[in-house]
Amino acid sequence: MNLRKGNLMSVRNDIKVVDVTIRDGGLCNNFEFTDEFVKELYKTNIKSGIDYMEFGYKASKNMFKKSDFGKWKFCDEEDLRAVVGDNLSDMKIAVMADVGRCDYKTDFAPKSESVIDMVRVACYIHQIPAAIEMIEHFHELGYETTCNIMAVSQANSDQVVQALEMLVNSCVDVIYLVDSFGALYPENASELAQMYIQAVEGTEKKIGFHAHNNQNVAFANTIETLSYGVSYLDASVQGMGRGAGNCPVELLLGFLKNPKYNLYWVLGFIENYMLSLKEQGVVWGYDLQYLFTGLLNCHPRDAIEFTANDRKDYAQFYTTLLDNI
Repeated sequence: MNLRKGNLMSVRNDIKVVDVTIRDGGLCNNFEFTDEFVKELYKTNIKSGIDYMEFGYKASKNMFKKSDFGKWKFCDEEDLRAVVGDNLSDMKIAVMADVGRCDYKTDFAPKSESVIDMVRVACYIHQIPAAIEMIEHFHELGYETTCNIMAVSQANSDQVVQALEMLVNSCVDVIYLVDSFGALYPENASELAQMYIQAVEGTEKKIGFHAHNNQNVAFANTIETLSYGVSYLDASVQGMGRGAGNCPVELLLGFLKNPKYNLYWVLGFIENYMLSLKEQGVVWGYDLQYLFTGLLNCHPRDAIEFTANDRKDYAQFYTTLLDNI
């Protein structure tokens, strides 16, 4: 029985492309993007047909000092409006709120007073009850919501089933399968995606996928999960994101057949803004150290430190990771 939804020529109107360049990419440069960069990306995304643009985090100012980060660590309303005005476009604005790292009861105004459309709640699987409490609060304020369950490659199947049951009974709009460690392949990514899709069958809830490129399969995993019915797809320009980065938006837009998406404008943005970021020394993308953490299904923090220290002793690093498992 073929469980795939559509074919390579299909236009799927349920597909939503979510640009995460500023939020996940902000982890590469401490969120210190210029105002011009963010404004031009906003305009590029609108012209490219992107459905949602995630601007950054709503991090707690009690836990994180504003002076230590760029403004997109906090996404204050006035900073968002300086870029988007009242956002008189079809593209929606998203921010991320981490369980335990935000002051969600005080830092979010009602949707009627905010230019934000969607709040993406990120949590580990043991934090699902806390995530649901946050999601219910945002729902009452009028926002669209997602729950992004991180590091699911390290969770056992019983935990995943229980988490999905709890979320299906909540008011969340989208449940995200997140390959935080870049450990999944198309085969097991699609199996998990089908588990998520089956869990929400008969409801209005959608499933999303967020890939990391540790093993050079972020794009492959994204389109494989898409083919089984995942509809919210995270991507970033040139894959910019923590460590090995994410699914490149230019690959995804080139693959999707919906004429609403236009690759041309993204290419211009890459020429004018992304190349200079790399020239300034901002580092992200596939490299051997990230391959190792992906293979071993572990957090990339050691690989990020390896990169920051400009190390090249790959064999020794791999051996050390093996010893620490």
